Amino acid sequence: MSTETHTQYASSPPVGHSRRKRSTQWREDLAGVAFVSPMLIGLFTLTLFPIIASFFLSFTNWNFVAGFSKMKLVGFDNFIKLFKDSVFIMSLENNLILIIVVPVTLICSLLLAVIIDKKVFFKDLFKIIYFIPYISSIVAVAIVFQVLFHPSYGPINQMLMSFGVANPPKWIADPDVALYCVMGLMVWVNIGYNMIIFLAGLQSIPKDLYEAADIDGASKWKQFYRITVPLLSPTTFFLLVTGIIGSFKVFDIIAVLTNGGPANSTTVVVYRLYEAAFINLQSGYASAMAIVLLFFVLVVTWIQWIGQRRWVNY
Repeated sequence: MSTETHTQYASSPPVGHSRRKRSTQWREDLAGVAFVSPMLIGLFTLTLFPIIASFFLSFTNWNFVAGFSKMKLVGFDNFIKLFKDSVFIMSLENNLILIIVVPVTLICSLLLAVIIDKKVFFKDLFKIIYFIPYISSIVAVAIVFQVLFHPSYGPINQMLMSFGVANPPKWIADPDVALYCVMGLMVWVNIGYNMIIFLAGLQSIPKDLYEAADIDGASKWKQFYRITVPLLSPTTFFLLVTGIIGSFKVFDIIAVLTNGGPANSTTVVVYRLYEAAFINLQSGYASAMAIVLLFFVLVVTWIQWIGQRRWVNY
């Protein structure tokens, strides 16, 4: 036997060792799949399958009460009907208006986070106070606001009339004002969550940067603009993306506070979808709304991902 052949056999691992290694690797892979499988099953069952089913149903004229035997393919008729539906167009416009809530909430929560992050008294108490609306039941919060903004007997209008205002606003009963009341409630509810996330981001900024800026004579405003805002840009981007997606999915506040009224002035796409699917039993038509909503969310998110390359500093 040559020296090269002897060296090759000596360096190759034993057959039993390779089998044990493959067996160990197989068991590790199986364990990994077992741990991940509940999440994958939930993702497919609750997310991917409904999206695929909605895409198929959007080309049909069907309601879930009649059964699958009554399903009829109608092609793009649902989508054509959708963009002739004035209520749907109004709900889509309202969703676009609700996006304004996101930057307003970000600005207010960032200012609060910066103030609370400084050495103020009862810091933890303020965190709890601002976070309570976010963890409170949205049904209870909406009912409280419903009472506050009652056009005749609400405490706000009663106070305004006591100050001499003869015709106070009708608030949620006024088609021109109701949507702005909903927006105010959304800001109030979400400001605490955003503030907590911003506080976490502020605490990760090195204090040395502020000390160096103080030595260079930079003002507090310049430190905020040149240090705080750029280093918080990943946090801001996260809250911006999730906030805009959440504004497209808003339903519970509308359902409890206004029921989409008055005169559909506060209806949004998800609430209109709910009415079509579960009240009017138009499952195919509602699925077409869901697909359009998904398309809008994907486009808006894609635009944000493109834009973040210019202003997000990692």
